[in-house]
Amino acid sequence: MQSRKYKEPPVATFSIIGYDPDTEEWGIAVQSKFLGVGAVVPWAKAGVGAVATQSYANTSYGPEGLAMLESGMTPGEVAQELVKDDEDRALRQFAVMDKNGDTAAYTGDDCYSWAGHKAGKYCTAQGNILVSEDTVAALTETFESTDGTLAERLLKALDKAQEAGGDSRGKQSAALYVVQERGGYGGYNDRKFDLRVDDHPEPIRELKRLFELHSLYFSRPDENELLDIEEDVLAEVQELLRAEGLLDTSYDTYNPAVKEALKTYFMQENFDERWQESDRIDPYVLTYMKNKPGLSR
Repeated sequence: MQSRKYKEPPVATFSIIGYDPDTEEWGIAVQSKFLGVGAVVPWAKAGVGAVATQSYANTSYGPEGLAMLESGMTPGEVAQELVKDDEDRALRQFAVMDKNGDTAAYTGDDCYSWAGHKAGKYCTAQGNILVSEDTVAALTETFESTDGTLAERLLKALDKAQEAGGDSRGKQSAALYVVQERGGYGGYNDRKFDLRVDDHPEPIRELKRLFELHSLYFSRPDENELLDIEEDVLAEVQELLRAEGLLDTSYDTYNPAVKEALKTYFMQENFDERWQESDRIDPYVLTYMKNKPGLSR
């Protein structure tokens, strides 16, 4: 039995906080049968750590927890301080990770079953109103055994957790939040990934699609994969540019007219990070150009 009644909908969800010591990234992935969970659960700051607040969520735990971490408090001390004067602490669930990847988590006695948390190496997983504890176990086990970037490992963990049961009420929203010093667009902030699916029948699948798009638009290309713009590649690029109305005729070489048309295409499609001043092109953008919906060739 619940000792208190919810004053508003509980943020019933499962989430994982992870840390990559090699790249110094901190991140959170979350899924829930709740509208816009990305606006509630994940909080993080590069060089400081991360907080995930859920169940009968108190969003002040995010900024307050990060401020405590930044002041030098340990995750355990932060957790104790956050709930100390909170009269609804029995309904709260949250986790805290510091700049070194050390963690602490809290699940109130009145959180709806199944509710609990589990710590792993450089990660902590937590959830409430779940089918079973298998969901939380899948989060940490997958994160620890998966290779790739922090974002990729978090998404894989989220996927496996859903397969293990997930939220007992179903699916609605998901989010991925990763911070790294100067990791944001243009290096102006630390928000490397801030992707949200607010309302979707398959939120994790949609989140993965957005992640792939983000990687295409904002990641820089691998120099070893670039294609020389000559012969067949040159012909194909010019054909595509003509179809876009950016080039009137064809040329035998990659000259300034073709380059200017191609640069215009890159800029109007927001591929700034993948533009090459050299006579080479990113193969992923070329694939995008060929598969662009509505293109008449």
